[in-house]
Amino acid sequence: MVFGFGKGKASSGHPELTAQELDAMLRTGDAVVVDVREVDEFAAGHIPGAINMPLSTFQPSRLPDTGAKKLVLTCLGGKRSAMALDKCGVAQATVDTHLAGGFGAWQSAGLPVER
Repeated sequence: MVFGFGKGKASSGHPELTAQELDAMLRTGDAVVVDVREVDEFAAGHIPGAINMPLSTFQPSRLPDTGAKKLVLTCLGGKRSAMALDKCGVAQATVDTHLAGGFGAWQSAGLPVER
């Protein structure tokens, strides 16, 4: 699938999507979001439909099978999702992309928030 997404590579070396790119992918059903913030942060607000898998207990082997959908990790600002992606790389998981700027960028873009 080539949509022109994932153009950016962060300083972490992981491919990134902008909030707008991720929103477009969610609208077409092409992405699944895993939020690695802690439970209380997730409960306070998250991307609609996101799955919560806190970094403190994160295990790549427990990531959902998304079939053909792109699995995208997010946190508040991008640091913890990059750390989770590092764990995925070590575990040879196929997930490699996260949301540039995390949930903060999602909110700044005025996109919907689920509580």
